[in-house]
Amino acid sequence: MRIQYEGLALPVTKRFIDALIEVIEPVKEPMAEFITVNFRDPKYSAEQGGYHPVEIMITGRCGRYDICYITDFCYAGIGDYAELVKALDFEFIAGTFQDMTGYYPIEVAREIYPIWEDNFLTYWLDMGVFDIEVTS
Repeated sequence: MRIQYEGLALPVTKRFIDALIEVIEPVKEPMAEFITVNFRDPKYSAEQGGYHPVEIMITGRCGRYDICYITDFCYAGIGDYAELVKALDFEFIAGTFQDMTGYYPIEVAREIYPIWEDNFLTYWLDMGVFDIEVTS
């Protein structure tokens, strides 16, 4: 399995891609058109906090996969009115970045993306806080 990461608008690392492939390969269909990977901290709640849920979608074509988006969610609101919203959304195909303040060209995220990725990999690979589900 090959996921294209060289030449992207954001500096996605080989470590990130290798870890993603390791999770996807055992469960993916042969050359699935879309694969979604969801990372969830089962203890995360609006009241207690925790590690944000993350969703990653890749698309397969011509023998390789491309990253469509990486979305980090968080709770907004209080009590019964809390809902999951996009905290950070890196849309590689659309070329946009979204945070809680609005939409921007994806290049705006060049500084925040490496920090986000490093933190995410620490939570995922080093701390093992996520339950992971792969669908295609």
